[in-house]
Amino acid sequence: MNLATVKTPDQSRFRPWLEEHGSKLLLFARQQTRSLADAEDVLQDALVKLARKVEEGTFLGDEGAWLSFLYTQIRREAIDLGRKEDRRRKREEKVVKDETSLGRNIEMPMFEESESEDEQRRILVQGLERLPKKFAEVISMKLWGERTFAEIGEALGVSLNTAASRYRYGIKALRNELAEARDRGDL
Repeated sequence: MNLATVKTPDQSRFRPWLEEHGSKLLLFARQQTRSLADAEDVLQDALVKLARKVEEGTFLGDEGAWLSFLYTQIRREAIDLGRKEDRRRKREEKVVKDETSLGRNIEMPMFEESESEDEQRRILVQGLERLPKKFAEVISMKLWGERTFAEIGEALGVSLNTAASRYRYGIKALRNELAEARDRGDL
């Protein structure tokens, strides 16, 4: 939303005021954020909040107080944006970690032709059939469908994290099946 398009009784006051103070506010926003685009977004959000408060009549003070309000609001918006970005980055890193560590290192020779792996294949197929359907379908979609956890979650109507955890539990159960078979001497 552009401040110039916000319809307020004091709209005529906003444009010259913003022309006078806009560049220093943008510079401050840039110092508070990680990129120019983020700075512009943060500044715009702060300006919209100011315009709404002025329009509603809930802003205490006159034009002289706008600048201090905006500096404070820009700082708050930048902190909120930074926290949001950090949470998003951590979620994405966790998914990438899950993706690289949960199954990329397990062999699932469902379609391989080697005779030496027939017994292992049989155990894995039986184990996959014994798994609860919600785990088996995620494993199948991930390993043989080569789909991401986000795609799996969307297809099944669950969150990306739920799909990843179902995959993790299912793979753990299959690993346990193989370990038990080795302990019994079946492999």
